[in-house]
Amino acid sequence: MVSVRTVQVTFDCAEPVRVGRFWCEVLGYDPAPSAGEDESWFACVDPRGVGPRLYFQRVPEGKVVKNRVHLDVRVGTGLVGEERLAALQAERARLEPLGASLVQVLVADEENESCIVMQDVEGNEFCLD
Repeated sequence: MVSVRTVQVTFDCAEPVRVGRFWCEVLGYDPAPSAGEDESWFACVDPRGVGPRLYFQRVPEGKVVKNRVHLDVRVGTGLVGEERLAALQAERARLEPLGASLVQVLVADEENESCIVMQDVEGNEFCLD
């Protein structure tokens, strides 16, 4: 049986360098060597070697529907209630000047903790979780 050794997450986008640099700021990633030299692609890597490589490739068509897969940016792990919501809101405040936009704040209920749904600079949904 063959096992998966690494995972790369690929984004289709109109402006790979712009979207890739946004995600570098969000996650604290570094641009990969040669990333964005011809602007048709960009890649970034986790400097700690823990997270997956992110790859951004230019495609001709625009985004027309909700993502079927999205990233959860885990900033509230281990926190609950108001403390969790405050951590999520603080991260939201950091990301909005970078170009992220708010979609919805989901406040904790009997089954789920709070999370914030956002979009990146090209409208790809992601969650602050």
